[in-house]
This record gives sequence, C-alpha cells and structure tokens, in this order.
Amino acid sequence: MPDQRFPGGFVWGAATSAYQIEGATGEDGRGASVWDTFAAVPGNVKDGDTGAVAADHYHRYGEDLDVMASIGLRSYRFSIAWPRIQPDGAGRPEQRGLDFYRRLTDGLRERGIRPMATLFHWDLPQALQDKGGWENRDTAARFADYAEIMFDALDVRDWLTVNEPKTVVECGYRLGVHAPGVRDDARAFVALHHLLLAHGLASRVLHERHPGRRVGPALNLHPTYPADDAPGTAAAVWHQDGLENRLYLDPIFKGAYPEDTLAWIGERSPMAAHILDGDLEVISEPVDVLGVQYYNPHFLGAEGTRVLVHPTAQLDWLEIYPRGLYDTLVRLRRDYPAVPIVVTENGMPAPDVAGPDGRFADGGRIAYLRDHLAAVADALAEGVPVEGYHVWSLLDNFEWAEGYGARFGIVHVDYATQRRTLKDSALWYRDVIATGRLT
Repeated sequence: MPDQRFPGGFVWGAATSAYQIEGATGEDGRGASVWDTFAAVPGNVKDGDTGAVAADHYHRYGEDLDVMASIGLRSYRFSIAWPRIQPDGAGRPEQRGLDFYRRLTDGLRERGIRPMATLFHWDLPQALQDKGGWENRDTAARFADYAEIMFDALDVRDWLTVNEPKTVVECGYRLGVHAPGVRDDARAFVALHHLLLAHGLASRVLHERHPGRRVGPALNLHPTYPADDAPGTAAAVWHQDGLENRLYLDPIFKGAYPEDTLAWIGERSPMAAHILDGDLEVISEPVDVLGVQYYNPHFLGAEGTRVLVHPTAQLDWLEIYPRGLYDTLVRLRRDYPAVPIVVTENGMPAPDVAGPDGRFADGGRIAYLRDHLAAVADALAEGVPVEGYHVWSLLDNFEWAEGYGARFGIVHVDYATQRRTLKDSALWYRDVIATGRLT
C-alpha cells in the first residue's frame, strides 16, 4: 500500500463514554442510571462487573488529559452522565456535576484539544426509566430540557445528541442484553421513535439558543451485503439495510421512515400510533455534523441469517472488514444530503496482556486501525466530507455486558492500581497524528 496523506486540518481524536470510564457513581449528587440498575442484577454482566469504579476517570481526569496530550490528540469525544446533572432526570441541575464537565472542557482547551460532547450514551436516569423510559414520550421532552442546561453551561462547539439509538433499541429493548433489559419488539420500536424525537428536540434547542454551534446524532451504521447469490438473498439484504441504516438515516435526513421497514415494524409494534403530526419535521431538524460509528458489516444469506465471511476480533460479533467503512461513507455522500462527517467511533477489542518488558504489543489493533484509516483516506479521495476520526477507545473501560474482559483502549488500564500505560497502538497513533500519514 502506498503512503496515504490526510489533509492538514484533519481532526485526530479518541472517544470514551461516561458510564464506561468515570466511576464515582454515588458521588457528588449523581443519581442512579439504568446501567447501575441493570449491572446490579446477577447474570446481566459478565463476572458481575459494574461501572461503579471503571477507570476512575472522575478522579483521574487530569492525568487522562495529560495522556491525551502526550498522544497528540486534537479532539476528545466524551459523554456527559445525565444522572450527574439531573439525578432525577428533571429539575435544577446538580452544580457539582456541571463543575466536573467544566473542569474537563477547560482542561482540554488548555492542552489544545477540541471537546466534542455527547449528551446521551445510554445512561438514562433511573428515575425516568421508572416513568416508562424511552417508551414514554415525555422522556424526549425531558432530554431537551437537559440538553438546554448543558448547551448553556459548556463552551463546546460540537455536540452529539444520542449515541447509537440502534444499540439501545436492539440490545436494550429487543434482545435485552443491555439496559433496561427489555425483550419486546412492540416496546422497542416505540422507544426508537422517542429516541429520534429527543435528538430532534435537542437539536432545535441548540439552533435556537446558540447559532454557530453544531449538533448531530452519532449513528452506528452497518453496511449489508449478500453472502451468496441464492434467490431471496437480495431481498434479505435490503430488509436488513432498512433495520440497520435507513430506519435511522431516512427520518433524520429525509423526514420520513422507510416505507418497507415501517410496514414490517407495523406487524410487530404500535410505533406508528406514536408518530404524531410534526414529529418527523422535528426529527429532520437540519444536521450540522454527522457522527459515524463503524465496527463491522452484515453479510446475509437468503433466510436473512448473518454469515461470518471474514475474521472476527475477540468479540465474535466484530467481523473485521475495513472496506465496509469506505462503503458506508461513500453511501452517505451518494444517498443523503451532504453534511460534515466525523468518524466518532472505530476500534477493536483484544486481551492485551503485557509482555515480560511491560509492553503491550497490540499489533492486531494497529493493523485494524491502519486499514480502517486507509478506508477513510480512500473515501476522502472520493470527495466524502470526512473531517476527523476518533479511535474507540482512549482507555480500557467497562464494556457493557462484557464487563472488563474486553479491552478496546489504546491506553491500558490496570484496574487494580488504575495505572495508565500507552499500548503500542497509542504510540503508533501518536506518530500518525504527528505526520498525518499512513505508511
């Protein structure tokens, strides 16, 4: 592969989320989240792990800021813990929570690192879940109130509203393997509509109160491909594309749910009855920046069953196919209105055990990141407006239902001592950032 150079203004970053790294779940007025509740139930999370301590970022954020600076990051995408701001999901904000995120964003700017804030990365206040959670339309309104608090409190230009609404729907409401642990299609797609409504309502607040700032969703997109040429495979691929991609992209960018997917949902859920007049106009509030999260494709057979065609990472759902990121980015330019795109998550898990010299030689991760960045470079060459890239994740962290067994970080965290150690991938990424070049 010849050297590939990135534009001088390309924004190199890394990403995390609040529940996965902060810890301090009972400190400074923070309320309970659905993930605190879910993780406390035996059997929900591998080895009984919880996010109660995680990477202790709440107390060690200064050290983590220095780690970011040592790598040369130019952007840090983090999420705000809604229960840290509004312990009950509504009402006056908790000042200690606001102060933490002010200190964090001030520290980023002092080090020349651009903050990118995510409002919701799955940690819904439990008090709102007790009132119906995302199945309750009022939660979208409460989200807009919370967004207004944060927009006014933090001097941040780029905001992401809802992180991966599809994962909330699929893992939290259809499969039940994430909080809130529901297994019911009827409820899942009602929650989907209200998640998208929350995105639109919050976007309107920012546009009205802070013109010049940017806001958009962070969508995990999965390109779908045929695994064979059997009769029925093409239809299965198109149907899966509806559930994976068009169900989220179309209402946001086109103001309408895809008709074929909506008809399929209508046989399983009363979602349509919850779509009120004006909702799609709100959901399609103009997007200023689109967060794209890519991990794996879906190859499908005629029965709609997923087929693994390429090698997988430590977690077997993560099929490694860098071309899928290129195809996703080019598809966005082809099928949807042109907006600035930022890759807000991309990475892979590995066991990451230190060698005798204490070095974390994660060559597999380096190869993964290099090949996916090459896909981004190819998309840039095709004219796709990609502004930046955020590796997932900066730190090893609580990996949801997998607990602490799957490490995505480019920085190793020893959970017993909370010591941070740069893995080889962090050193490699530092050099890429410094040169703007893939060799």
